[in-house]
Amino acid sequence: WDYRRHLLTQPLPPQGRLPGLRVRCIFLAWLGVFAGSWLVYVHYSSYSERCRGHVCQVVICDQYRKGIISGSVCQDLCELHMVEWRTCLSVAPGQQVYSGLWRDKDVTIKCGIEETLDSKARSDAAPRRELVLFDKPTRGTSIKEFREMTLSFLKANLGDLPSLPALVGQVLLMADFNKDNRVSLAEAKSVWALLQRNEFLLLLSLQEKEHASRLLGYCGDLYLTEGVPHGAWHAAALPPLLRPLLPPALQGALQQWLGPAWPWRAKIAIGLLEFVEELFHGSYGTFYMCETTLANVGYTATYDFKMADLQQVAPEATVRRFLQGRRCEHSADCTYGRDCRAPCDRLMRQCKGDLIQPNLAKVCALLRGYLLPGAPADLREELGTQLRTCTTLSGLASQVEAHHSLVLSHLKTLLWKKISNTKYS
Repeated sequence: WDYRRHLLTQPLPPQGRLPGLRVRCIFLAWLGVFAGSWLVYVHYSSYSERCRGHVCQVVICDQYRKGIISGSVCQDLCELHMVEWRTCLSVAPGQQVYSGLWRDKDVTIKCGIEETLDSKARSDAAPRRELVLFDKPTRGTSIKEFREMTLSFLKANLGDLPSLPALVGQVLLMADFNKDNRVSLAEAKSVWALLQRNEFLLLLSLQEKEHASRLLGYCGDLYLTEGVPHGAWHAAALPPLLRPLLPPALQGALQQWLGPAWPWRAKIAIGLLEFVEELFHGSYGTFYMCETTLANVGYTATYDFKMADLQQVAPEATVRRFLQGRRCEHSADCTYGRDCRAPCDRLMRQCKGDLIQPNLAKVCALLRGYLLPGAPADLREELGTQLRTCTTLSGLASQVEAHHSLVLSHLKTLLWKKISNTKYS
């Protein structure tokens, strides 16, 4: 009896709460499944739009079999199937980028398919490329005319430089890939189409520089370069939907956790600073870095810097032509690429010619987040001071020569002293 009375005096369980809690759990589970399914759908639909290497190969090989184009890798790509397409690294549909394998070498495969992405034009994609992309030079063009045509194109894009005739000679040598001492129409069409690709033009101009990827071969306007540098495509590995959701601080933290140790980062930074030197007054003029991000900071297995993507590196002549006479209200109207910005003359309402920030200042701003975390205590203060000084440099012609060289030299010396005579050097 006491036991039963004890049970009767106990408070009843909250019967009304259990169904409500169950409904909430079911709703949250359904919401999670829906959100997950939506993310998967968006990711894969984006992937299928960005990653169209099969389309690129079909179009290129179709033009090759018709005799319209040629190149050093055409036979391996289209007949022997010795070019293996591996991971898609494309960040935009118009520029297809894949890691791959060719003749036992790790390579990067690049191809533009802008003309084939219009859904209304997919059925006649190949004829459009034949007519639009591979339309020059026309039949009957002499080698002298093609040489002059190439020289005019390089002058328009790189500036009127005394070194350009030598570069034209290199273009013709590249066109004659089978070494028969003549340039066929298919060879001329292929190399002309390649020259229209900004990155290929940059690779050609910087081929003697150690920090640009080496060109290995081509077929039409598809080309192969050395394998993707380490650390170059971390951002591409993330679903596009998630990239904007990550705050900059978290992205920086991930870079530190997943990236190399600080001494290796110092070595990579030295290579990046050397690349800035190479871009300034090289054999084929000056070049501007118009998208300075860590996504472009690649490195080899021995931690030597390699520029991962030259798409956003632009010749000075191209940037000046873009700015010349351009109408503006603010300096934002005078922006080439992502961050090549010139001041706006409010009185004349026209863009000025000098960029606000030179390459070195933008690279130093990048290196502050890349080098200062984890830097040795005895170096951190001086390194921070030098990097702050560097970021204040302007692009005015009066500053560029001696001052920039001095700041860059001091930075390289400071970093090199810390890692020299160690395994990291």
